[in-house]
Amino acid sequence: MTEKTNSIFASYTDPIPPLRFDVQIIPIKQDGETFLYFQDQYGYATSDFAVPYSAQTIFSLFDGSRSVEDILKFSGEGVTKEQILEYVQFLDENALLHSKYFREHAQKMEAEYEKSDIHHSITSGLSYPDDPAEMKHFLNEAFEKLPVSEPVKSARALYAPHIDLRFGLNSYVKAFSAIKDLKPKRIVILATSHYSGLYPDIYEERPFVISLKDFKMVNGTVNADRDSIQKIREQIGDDSEHYGVTFQDRAHRIEHSIEQHLIFINHLWDHDFSMIPIVVGSLDELFYKADGFQGQQVENFSGLLAELFGDKEDTFFLISGDLAHIGKKFGDEKPAKEMFEDIRNFDESFLDLGASGSAQQMLELMSRKYDPYRICGYPPLYSFLNIFPKLEGEILTYDIWDETERESGVSFGSILYT
Repeated sequence: MTEKTNSIFASYTDPIPPLRFDVQIIPIKQDGETFLYFQDQYGYATSDFAVPYSAQTIFSLFDGSRSVEDILKFSGEGVTKEQILEYVQFLDENALLHSKYFREHAQKMEAEYEKSDIHHSITSGLSYPDDPAEMKHFLNEAFEKLPVSEPVKSARALYAPHIDLRFGLNSYVKAFSAIKDLKPKRIVILATSHYSGLYPDIYEERPFVISLKDFKMVNGTVNADRDSIQKIREQIGDDSEHYGVTFQDRAHRIEHSIEQHLIFINHLWDHDFSMIPIVVGSLDELFYKADGFQGQQVENFSGLLAELFGDKEDTFFLISGDLAHIGKKFGDEKPAKEMFEDIRNFDESFLDLGASGSAQQMLELMSRKYDPYRICGYPPLYSFLNIFPKLEGEILTYDIWDETERESGVSFGSILYT
């Protein structure tokens, strides 16, 4: 983003676009100096972008109402309006201002992603190594040193977390070691969609988002099963609204919930397989009217997946979801530690109902207080239970990440369906 475009802010008198509210500014220390690091969870801004800590003063003036000439009045002697504008343009070029350029840039990134045949990993190098050899060593060591499950000879599905590996590695190893000897030809992945709510114009009536992309992970590429996805398309035809399905897959661009599962099956399986990657958005409407339009969408799409893949022995289902999200970071007044006993009881009920295959009872549990603990695994697991009514499983793991410094926590667990 070094080449200026006509959209870059270029006025001395117009209000400067404000800093993006959805970008975190985090102070970091390096070589004895403090910098402000910009963390953009949406991936629009230049990565690893930082400025000197002293810039904090001028950032406080970027509130959307002041112009370059206004800010000049607050500046020290010798600072020119040309220098201020140049700095504003520098921020704009790096997609840190909520400007016309940023909106065009974001739209272009989304369009380019949707046109691509490849989904490039967004998690490698963050919570696990981005070098294939280092990754192999990291996982080999984990499966050698951490508690594992007895491998099963056959299974229908695995519900497992997508939490950061640094905090849930034990749970991943225990869950995925159980399926290491399986050799399915196809996997259907139902995973939490954390970001489809950002695009209500696309996904408000489409909770099921299917991608046709191959997922390129650090330890190998998992190809999309395009033939099977085409069968889904053909069955749906022009009636996608009644199935709640879309193939416009920008919700996958910054989504981590599928990636965490792929790195483990890439490590454990050496046979050829492909996947149908599906992220599932909010199913909160079911809390208010279970037999309404969204309820019919879930029934229709789950029924279609059951018809196409439910009796296929070469198909395995992966369900990706965590459990409760509690504490100050998630909007609770209480710190997470004061809520741990309550969420353990709620999580136990949720996992028990998941393991017993009770979709209706799970919905009743979630509806009582309208998902009080923000269980992100509810939409994909509930959808799966509608594909296989009364399919029973075994709870393998349960744990809580206690993020003490932020007075928050996330719980997670796993269920194996054999």
